[in-house]
Amino acid sequence: MKNATEQEEREYLEEIKEKLALAVRRVDDAVKQFSDELRQKKQYIHEHQSGMDDADMVAAGQSINRMAFTGEAAVSRKRKLIRLGQSPYFGRIDFVTPNQVTSPVYIGVHSFVDERQRQNLIYDWRAPISSMFYDFELGEASYTTPSGTIQGRIELKRQYKIRDGRMEFMIENDVNIHDEVLQRELAKVSDDKMKNIVATIQRDQNAVIRNETARVMVIQGVAGSGKTSIALHRIAFLLYRYRETIAAKDILIISPNKVFADYISNVLPELGEEYIPEMGMEELAADLLENKYQFQTFFDQVSALLENHDPAFIERIQFKSSFDFLAKLNQYLLHIENNYFSVKELRVGRTVVPGPFIQEKFKSFHRVPLLKRFALVAEAVRAYVRDTVHRKLTGQEKATIGEAIPRMFKFNNVLDLYRDFYRWINKPALFKIDHTMNLEYADVFALIYLRIRLEGIAAYDHIKHLLVDEMQDYTPVQYAVLSRLFECRKTILGDVNQTVNPYSASSAETIERVFPQADVVELYRSYRSTVEITAFTQRIRPNPNIIALERHGKQPAVVSFGNKDEELKAIAQMITAFKSSENHSLGIICKTLRQAEQAYQALQAPDVYLLTAESTAFKEGAVITTAHLAKGLEFDEVIVPFVSDQNYKTDIDKSMLYVACTRAMHQLTVTYTGAVSTFLAP
Repeated sequence: MKNATEQEEREYLEEIKEKLALAVRRVDDAVKQFSDELRQKKQYIHEHQSGMDDADMVAAGQSINRMAFTGEAAVSRKRKLIRLGQSPYFGRIDFVTPNQVTSPVYIGVHSFVDERQRQNLIYDWRAPISSMFYDFELGEASYTTPSGTIQGRIELKRQYKIRDGRMEFMIENDVNIHDEVLQRELAKVSDDKMKNIVATIQRDQNAVIRNETARVMVIQGVAGSGKTSIALHRIAFLLYRYRETIAAKDILIISPNKVFADYISNVLPELGEEYIPEMGMEELAADLLENKYQFQTFFDQVSALLENHDPAFIERIQFKSSFDFLAKLNQYLLHIENNYFSVKELRVGRTVVPGPFIQEKFKSFHRVPLLKRFALVAEAVRAYVRDTVHRKLTGQEKATIGEAIPRMFKFNNVLDLYRDFYRWINKPALFKIDHTMNLEYADVFALIYLRIRLEGIAAYDHIKHLLVDEMQDYTPVQYAVLSRLFECRKTILGDVNQTVNPYSASSAETIERVFPQADVVELYRSYRSTVEITAFTQRIRPNPNIIALERHGKQPAVVSFGNKDEELKAIAQMITAFKSSENHSLGIICKTLRQAEQAYQALQAPDVYLLTAESTAFKEGAVITTAHLAKGLEFDEVIVPFVSDQNYKTDIDKSMLYVACTRAMHQLTVTYTGAVSTFLAP
């Protein structure tokens, strides 16, 4: 790299920073002017309102709203300019077309235009021209615009790391420019928030982010492949590309828990987008069941499986997680449609309404959810009686008809129908509900599915894009619910190897059966862990397709102890060593919450944080938690304690061990007392 070139780049950076600072001052002046005008306008209205008519008041109100909106937009622009001042750009390409002079294209998180010279100084990473930075090296290149494809050559490509307005390094080479930067970025320590990856997006990831055609995109990515980050960058791209028709409030993220939601909360604001609404599956369920039922959460279900290997419980979960279950529910819906409306003739005073008339009306409303038809049938019967007696009906007559029609149906409540379903398939033992109306988690979405089919729900029509993370933890009936609730585009992501409940896991193929039109993308490259850690986790759950990025570190340690006290004492020493190391995060990942709580009590270490299902934030430092709650998170160091053959022996235990070990970026230690789990046997 020529020093003269680097000097030129440093001088250019100072120039850009000056222009950004000037733009910030201009925005400040504009904001001050807006607020002065707004104050004057309000003052004027206050003084003259007695002489203003309605039209004047409406016009004045609209004028104030316009000013306030313009002021908010200016404040938002100022925020973006300040962020650009800290790190204006991360890449540059010099692109030449046959009929154009070369002009450097600097790429950053936001665009920046010199309004005086009408010149684009920084291009947004999502702009069409920026895609070449991710997709091409030096030589022939092209990008797609709304008016067609632009062909040309990339003659220069550089990458920069600029932090707090200072250039830390600059790389210029003819090979894949990302490799060196990627290595530097990945070797860094983690902190309490997921980062944006705009500077290191790889070509296969870029294709996923910029896909505009898929109605449903399914991303199956191995542990550490960056699938959640890619999905969030995809949302940011779609918000940029379709900014006229979609806003942050029109998107919904279904996330596994509040800790994970907090961990990813920084990515979109870093990319200049507003906060996006997020909810967990349990929140969605409580909303759809109108808080009428208490139910077991997914975390409770997994905890129950880990604490007690109950074959009947497992059988119930496995059946309700199958496609056969969903097919039987659909058959049952057809059965009740044809058999449960027992029509009799209806007497209203002296008028007799024939049974076939009522039956025919019931059938004519076949597009209306079944339990919603009774009111429509009753209205048709009232019209029939009115036409017969040639007068208005009395309140009593109307009420008689309104009450009689629903009584002709065998059940009038969804829970009774759901209970009846198990009698109909001759498996009543598969439905368990206690006297306090506590539902098992496996029943929650089946009940919701029946409710949608029988009563109809239109609560989420406003959502234009749905993002579902941890796809492997949802069942066919849950996807059938999501499919009916959200008719919008969807991005669904996860890893079949990281299920925390093997009895109810879904694969990409399962999801394809629910969404046959889905585009499925597989990501095999793992960026999180060192080669040594990835090789170790492959012993637990082999995946021949996984490609570990060539980043080396310490071999994972598997350490034996004579008793549990010795094991805990050693873990306490590891926590002390971590605190004096350069690492920022340590995860002590146990199998169950009970074990995590016991370890937390026994260690009594200061500055160690217990992460539970009730936690709402992810903090830096040392954390004790469960594999279930650690899913999606990553730590510089991970300790997995109590990995004996007694503690890790079932299928679900194996899933937990794999998830726990794959959280480690740089260092992994497994400890045990007695005999080590057979899952780690050489």
